[in-house]
Amino acid sequence: MDPLDIARWQFGITTVYHFLMVPLTLGLGMTVAIMHSMWVKTGQDRFLRATKFWGKLYLINFIVGVATGLVQEFQFGMAWSEYSRFVGDVFGAPLAMEGLLAFFVESSFLGVWIFGWGRIRKGLHLAALWCAVIGSWLSAYFIIVANSWMQHPVGVEMGDDGRPVMTDVWAVLTNNTAIAAYTHTIFGALVVAGMFLLGISWYHLWRRRHDGVDTVDENGRVIVGDGTAQGLDKKGRDKADHGLWIWSLRLGAVVAILGFAGTVITGDVQGKLMYEQQPMKMAAAEAACHTGGSFSVLSIGDPGGTCDDVTALIEIPGVLGFLGTGEWGADMPGINDLEPEYIEQYGATLPDNPVYGERAGQTIDYVPTMWVTYWGFRLMIGLGGIVAGAAVIALWLTRKGTVPRSPWIMRLAILGIIAPFAANIAGWIFTEMGRQPFVVAPNPDATGIDQVFMYTAAAVSPGVTAGELLFSVIALTLVYAVILVFELFLLVKYVRGGAASAMPELTHDDHHDDKTDRDDVLAFAY
Repeated sequence: MDPLDIARWQFGITTVYHFLMVPLTLGLGMTVAIMHSMWVKTGQDRFLRATKFWGKLYLINFIVGVATGLVQEFQFGMAWSEYSRFVGDVFGAPLAMEGLLAFFVESSFLGVWIFGWGRIRKGLHLAALWCAVIGSWLSAYFIIVANSWMQHPVGVEMGDDGRPVMTDVWAVLTNNTAIAAYTHTIFGALVVAGMFLLGISWYHLWRRRHDGVDTVDENGRVIVGDGTAQGLDKKGRDKADHGLWIWSLRLGAVVAILGFAGTVITGDVQGKLMYEQQPMKMAAAEAACHTGGSFSVLSIGDPGGTCDDVTALIEIPGVLGFLGTGEWGADMPGINDLEPEYIEQYGATLPDNPVYGERAGQTIDYVPTMWVTYWGFRLMIGLGGIVAGAAVIALWLTRKGTVPRSPWIMRLAILGIIAPFAANIAGWIFTEMGRQPFVVAPNPDATGIDQVFMYTAAAVSPGVTAGELLFSVIALTLVYAVILVFELFLLVKYVRGGAASAMPELTHDDHHDDKTDRDDVLAFAY
């Protein structure tokens, strides 16, 4: 087995797993901050319950995200040392900023928020949460700056040792690829958070109807119950509980709709940049084998095949040119025309260089795996559209203050939580695999420095064996599986427990004052 293939699988598995937590942390943190702000402003009990319930889920996800994210940077030195040597002068700045300016701010203020309930003034307590959320958004920006430099190298010149040296940190930080990717990621994270709120809130509103707490009148409008008849009032299933879930559901639906609209706009910007900077990636995403302007709605072919195996079943003339340049009907370069250009500029085989080891002289395939890029691109867009449509339907179905009693619709609402996660993952897989065979993609027309590129085959650590990498892949996969089981167990446990799982005082006969109940601090944190 080739160590390069195993190293790629290792980084892919750990990155995809870690990215399951990232969008939820970014999106849910913002919504929890909004909830906390509403509570400080109005003093309404439903906003306090919302802050503590969703905040608890946010913290569980945040902790797992930190634990899995640490592995990513270790891999740079373990499995990808040649890559680290090549990009180290550039990557050092944004990664240092992420650690020193963003992550420390995020984690420190989050600690203040967790343990500050009832101990510091409400305004300062709220400010701590906003600082933590802003810190997480800054952290994401610096990471995406580093990743976007791999897609579009800027602000560097080649040193005497053949490594890029950063000459303009501002150019790196304001890379147009980074700005487009960051805004797209943030909007995608809001979609994830919106559906998370919507699905879980739908479940709790359905439970209230199923248990007979809430009923409807002859017009279908909700009659909010207090849970007394069912003995559920001592479990937090009172009238304020209904306010928590219906408000959270509507907030989630609005956030999901606005987030999807943002992903469409920023995705269009990204697509145009990709056609300029990495035309082969976008040609593969469209299975566009020949130069033209038709957009493929559906193409089929052998997953491991080439352009000769691709058959377009449904096409829309002119759309591809609009997506690539903004001009309807413009011709966009196809794979068959781009591939000879890449071979002429970068060579047909890997250079005869010791860094490639036994891979030196191998034929280079400049066409990414088309079925991955093609379907990854469509899954990202399609699932996002389905989520937005579902959010609109949810707003309509809950216009009378509750949800239908149908258990099937409830299950669909919960299943809908998965869709934006899958869309985000599909988008990242498309972005990263579409860059192959490069780990740092060449952008000669965009940067004017055609020497700044690196083949993935040159990036892997030369001293690491296939056995060592295989062991680490298996070990990390098993550890991550255990972590996933624990996270899902905790999330399911506290979701089923409702607001009372984050506010134990709701199960007591008398409600404790938030300022004096010291036990609630640790109960909320853990």
